[in-house]
Amino acid sequence: MKSDRIKDRINNAPHRALMRALGFTDEEMARPLVGIVSSYNEIVPGHAHIDKLTEAVKLGVAAAGGTPVVFPAIAVCDGIAMGHEGMKYSLVTRDLIADSTEAMALAHAFDALVMIPNCDKNVPGLLMAAARVNVPTVFVSGGPMLAGCVDGEKTSLSSIFEAVGKYNAGKIDAAKLEEYERNTCPTCGSCSGMYTANSMNCLTEVLGMGLKGNGTIPAVYSRRTELAKKAGFAVMRLLEKDIRPRDIMTEKAFINALTVDMALGCSTNSMLHLPAIAHECGIEIDLDIANEISARTPNLCHLAPAGRTYMEQLDAAGGVYAVMNELFENGLIYGDCITVTGKTVAENIKDCKVLDHKVIRPIDDPFGKTGGIAVLRGNLAPEGAVVKRSAVAEKMLVHEGPARVFDSEEEAQAAINAGKIRSGDVVVIRYEGPKGGPGMREMLNPTSAIMGMGLGESVALITDGRFSGATRGACVGHVSPEAASGGAIGVVKEGDIITINIPENTLKLNISDEELAERMKNFTPKTKPLSGYLKRYAALVSSGAKGAVLN
Repeated sequence: MKSDRIKDRINNAPHRALMRALGFTDEEMARPLVGIVSSYNEIVPGHAHIDKLTEAVKLGVAAAGGTPVVFPAIAVCDGIAMGHEGMKYSLVTRDLIADSTEAMALAHAFDALVMIPNCDKNVPGLLMAAARVNVPTVFVSGGPMLAGCVDGEKTSLSSIFEAVGKYNAGKIDAAKLEEYERNTCPTCGSCSGMYTANSMNCLTEVLGMGLKGNGTIPAVYSRRTELAKKAGFAVMRLLEKDIRPRDIMTEKAFINALTVDMALGCSTNSMLHLPAIAHECGIEIDLDIANEISARTPNLCHLAPAGRTYMEQLDAAGGVYAVMNELFENGLIYGDCITVTGKTVAENIKDCKVLDHKVIRPIDDPFGKTGGIAVLRGNLAPEGAVVKRSAVAEKMLVHEGPARVFDSEEEAQAAINAGKIRSGDVVVIRYEGPKGGPGMREMLNPTSAIMGMGLGESVALITDGRFSGATRGACVGHVSPEAASGGAIGVVKEGDIITINIPENTLKLNISDEELAERMKNFTPKTKPLSGYLKRYAALVSSGAKGAVLN
């Protein structure tokens, strides 16, 4: 056992003495040491209940013959961090989480790990750490919250953000806005639509790192506690068979994840996180593969914000395994990938049928013939940009209009709130990329304001920043290279005509090559005074097109 290096030999007497200071018995020290990485905290709704799941995992590990030992991982609530300086600290925590978990796991020689994440950067950060540490590891997430309800309609986090836009546009009064505020997020758990947290928890199932139901069983269901116990049993079986994360997260597994991503209509942030996780596994994902996979993968689900169904309904309809089985039976995913069950994908999903075809459409009657995400390229984004195609209105799939240029989210938000954005405009928000933000802030406030004001089918938005999974509309993010790295988005002028053509995967600034070259020659990117972790992050971070990994 790996933990023998701290507890087995005569020379390890000092190590054992310190473990005895923690109350470990001889019997506990003789068993495999299993680290339980708990993301519990009291500020993130998706994590407030994880202490209960942690206890359930510990019971499972102990019952299966291991010694469970808990240590923490941090997490930021993107919703609470949204729209202010705090959002600069969201994406950057992904690497803090990976680094600190790697440090704790290797410093203390754990034989195996159970990761208990839930929210946006916490899930990919722990998947990155799992790949680095590469000891047998199982994931069990905190699970999604239940949908809220206003006026008899189910609601999720995007509902309250858009309600603010409706209020500012005079479409609802303060009392109705308060009703949304009080009823939108009714339970603990990750927000109830197919936003980034739920996208990544579902894709953890697809990658083979989580058990069935990891992405969809609601946080408040007793089945979630049962799943946590099963994760404790499962990690001990993995340890016995010596099945490790890099055995599971293979190139085929990532192709499966991208395919199911397209079928589910996941958050655009998956296009940052999957390449970053793959990078830790020694696998490089080129964004262009997303369009290849999208071209052959129909969009089977329209969960919020793209549609009016929610995670609890996806769970009741058969969950991720039912979607995978629908794809597998039509030759669209690999079935021979090994998983944390010790079985293959094909063995896991056998007989997992779709129980509600209104939620999970059949292959021959999809919501869309192509996948939920598209990568765009052109003179504005030679390295690529990303859009959630499944959440774009049909009439906005092709859009051409004048650029309204802003050098920060705050500037754009002020203009939107003041009614200065008109039908047909293309809002350009730059210097919000991984390096320029720094931290690649999410733009849920401006996108929700545009939707709430009734401009969602007439105004587009492009940015070198990124979007929340709750964003919908013709919103193109991850424009690369970013402005701070000398990208063409930095030379767009007010009134320039921009063409977005999602079916053709293009994003174009309509000026001549000669004029663009002249502008680029004379362009000096703006800089910001930075200190602390953000300064180090900005110096090390790569392009959004490469997953914003640290060089």
